[in-house]
Amino acid sequence: MTGSAVPPSVPTSSAPAAPPASPCFRLAYVPGVTPGKWVRIWQDRLPDVPLELRQVTAAEAADVLRDGGADAGLVRLPVDRTVFSAIPLYTETTVVVVPKDHIVAAVDQVSAEELADEIVLHPLDDTLGWERPPGQPAFERPATTEDAIELVAAGIGLLIVPQSLARLYHRKDLTYRPVTDVPESSVALSWPEEATTDLVDDFIGIVRGRTVNSTRGRRATAEAEAKDGKGSKEGKRPGKDGARKQPAGGRTAGRSTGKPKPARGARGGQARTGAAKRGKPRRRS
Repeated sequence: MTGSAVPPSVPTSSAPAAPPASPCFRLAYVPGVTPGKWVRIWQDRLPDVPLELRQVTAAEAADVLRDGGADAGLVRLPVDRTVFSAIPLYTETTVVVVPKDHIVAAVDQVSAEELADEIVLHPLDDTLGWERPPGQPAFERPATTEDAIELVAAGIGLLIVPQSLARLYHRKDLTYRPVTDVPESSVALSWPEEATTDLVDDFIGIVRGRTVNSTRGRRATAEAEAKDGKGSKEGKRPGKDGARKQPAGGRTAGRSTGKPKPARGARGGQARTGAAKRGKPRRRS
């Protein structure tokens, strides 16, 4: 007896597809940069889009952005403008970090020439972009700015850095003073030019100071148009009697009689005032 082969069972339903991942904006930033104010604005305007911060060194910032490790970054200029777009944000004051009992601490600022006899440290992660800082070089270059700060505290030498780094690595036994005639460091918002996403455009609007109602922002434009459409409908909505609502105060818009109405009780007041001016009538003889 031959029997028919039993076909393998075929599932009649498949498991539901996983929901798409919610969008997220990833922002890299280098030491010394404080993105807090822009992050707070982002959270107020786009509460449904998480913003993730990633701190990177100045040297690795370009690779992180190029490899997609972040959508945009607050970095130090210069950047490769053939690959990245950049919006300069601000330029920092350059300062020299010294022990509190150093002679430089007694002045308001110092020139590069006045540091010619001092040992000035040049860390490998230097952000000022010079081949050789002023002063006398140390025997070895510290690996990082943080290491150089420790050497300043030990009395090995001085350190010239952007002011934000002097604040970041502040110590109670150190201070800093502005230095003239030296390079300055500029901070910029940068991102790969070919990856200018909608979220990147939203963050550009924030750092440029655009308001929520700005017509230049992608999301703000859509919200403004929606709000404007709603407002125009409400403005034309008739009242219960079919007439359009009057402006506050009961005045007809665009019309004026040119004669202000007297205040309540004004006539009586005018009569009394007139009588007081005329005085008592004289008796006729």
